[in-house]
Amino acid sequence: MRIAEFHITPVALGDPPLLNAAGLHAPYCLRTVVELVTDDGWRGLAEVPGSAAVDTALAAVRDTVIGADPLNWNALRAKLAERCSPETSAARGDKPWDGRTRVQVFSALDVACLDLQGRAFGVPVAALLGGVVRERVPYSAYLFYKYEGAGGELGFGTEPRASGWAAARQKPALDPAGVVAQAQAMVEEFGFQSIKLKGGCFEPAQEVAAIKALREAFGPGVPLRLDPNALWTVETSIQWGRELEGVLEYLEDPARGQESMATVRRALKLPLATNMCTTSFDDLPGSARHGSEDIILTDHHYWGGLRASMELAAHCRIFHRGVSMHSNNHAGISLAAMTHLGAAMPNLGYALDTHYPWQSEEIIVGGRIKFEEGCVVLPKGPGLGVELDRAALARAHATYLRCGLRERNDEIEMQKKVPGWKFSATRW
Repeated sequence: MRIAEFHITPVALGDPPLLNAAGLHAPYCLRTVVELVTDDGWRGLAEVPGSAAVDTALAAVRDTVIGADPLNWNALRAKLAERCSPETSAARGDKPWDGRTRVQVFSALDVACLDLQGRAFGVPVAALLGGVVRERVPYSAYLFYKYEGAGGELGFGTEPRASGWAAARQKPALDPAGVVAQAQAMVEEFGFQSIKLKGGCFEPAQEVAAIKALREAFGPGVPLRLDPNALWTVETSIQWGRELEGVLEYLEDPARGQESMATVRRALKLPLATNMCTTSFDDLPGSARHGSEDIILTDHHYWGGLRASMELAAHCRIFHRGVSMHSNNHAGISLAAMTHLGAAMPNLGYALDTHYPWQSEEIIVGGRIKFEEGCVVLPKGPGLGVELDRAALARAHATYLRCGLRERNDEIEMQKKVPGWKFSATRW
């Protein structure tokens, strides 16, 4: 068995105007779909965050991938490492999302090879990762402050008399009551049993008030999380972290860098999670040395794939860290991959993040993946258990060509609403 074809398809999917520490989501989010085809007809899929840089990096290794044995990931990865430029942890950047490309090349090909292997052997990807420890993988409601309306050309949620979830997407007020209404609609629609608020958008007092309103509305049985995306100083993190002791399940990345996170962690009786200060295997010695977090949020797109994330989970078990998963905008291929990883990870201790409810388009056969009581049931069938909807993929690719976006830049979109707005790595 050898890889005979390597297809790279950038797509654009409609995205609502969600606020975050780096600005505002554009009307479209970018993803790149990778498909491998072997000389005997087996196919494997993957999906990674899209950008011109990622697509260029993938195309640059095409001659390494073609002819490779998809069953020998170690050999293929070693050849890819020779071709891809080294990246330090600093290459991640200061924004909430990761700016590295090398790890995304590894991730795309790791997932596609696993999907291909699963199909060839008639087993789910989770079995190839060590076996299924849970059939139902829990996800968390992901709340955002946002501007009115939807993204792309879909116009969803724009009906003035919309109710329920559509209304919550359209006009969540910036006061705590609006955040609570959004959470209630999302929980009713998808059954989520834990809730996360994307912070770093407004002064800490406002976001802490929203968390306290969520606690009052949902009671102590629903875990809550807040993610300021490292925009707080150490002093601010300690001040407001103390307000949230006994309220949050964990506080995610309040401050920037391992040493600052460690200082905050020592001052609080509140677990800290990260997907910004410990983001690569090169960071793990510093994590152990400083004690910078209690929970590491893996993201297989940025840790180098599903197998690499399982290696991270083993580290977390050894060094007494919790483990869960970070999310970015994604379609069903990524959601399926996350679900297989969550199904196989023995020490998964927290519901996974997902942006999925904020999108409405899909590129897989059967349309949107369903949530049951906040969980995704492990897809049936071999490999990832999903198939490409070729017509939907073609439409999403046509949208990519038409929309003109090639890189994510939330600052530019924010400036359309707030002229002169600039991202700041530390704001409060």
